Amino acid sequence: MIVDYVVTGFLDENCYILKKDDKCIVIDPGDDFPKIKDKIGDSKVIGVLITHSHFDHVGALRNFLSKRSIKIFKKSMVTDGKEIELGPFKFTPYFTPGHAVDSVSYYFKDDNALFVGDFIFKGSIGRCDLPGGSLDDMKKSLKILNNFSSDTNIYPGHGDFTTIGEELKNNKYIKEYL
Repeated sequence: MIVDYVVTGFLDENCYILKKDDKCIVIDPGDDFPKIKDKIGDSKVIGVLITHSHFDHVGALRNFLSKRSIKIFKKSMVTDGKEIELGPFKFTPYFTPGHAVDSVSYYFKDDNALFVGDFIFKGSIGRCDLPGGSLDDMKKSLKILNNFSSDTNIYPGHGDFTTIGEELKNNKYIKEYL
C-alpha cells in the first residue's frame, strides 16, 4: 500500500490517500478538493474514512457523497474491532473517543499503519476541551495503544508522523494516562 497525503485547509489538516493496485481510499478529506483530486490521480476512489466529524476533517466530503460507488465509513457505520475488507484493502476500526465523541482510528494490519485523526499527535494528544471531548474517554482510549507493536506507524490528523514506540517513550500525556 502506498500512503500519500496532502495538507489541507487553514488548520493544516492531513488528508491521506492510500493506494493499492488502481484503487484508493481517502482518509479525512479536510478541504481543498482540487489538491486532493490531484493526489488521487488516475486511481479509482472506492472508500472514504472519517476519523471524526470536525469541520477541518470533512470539508471536502461533499465531493465524494454523490458517487454511489464510493463507500463512506464513520463511527455510526462501523463496528469497533471488526475488520473490513474493501477492494484490495483490509482495515479495522477502533473507537477512540476523547477528542471527539465520534473518534475512530483505522488500523491497516498488513501495512502496520494506524490512522488516528486527532486522537494522538507526535508528542501530544487531541484536545479534550471541545464540545464532545472528554479527558476520561481519552484516558480509556489510550489503552488501545497496547494492542499494537512499537513499530506501528501513526498517521495523525495534523503534523508529523510517529510510531507507537516513540509515543510510549516520549509522549508525556500517554506516559501519564496509560
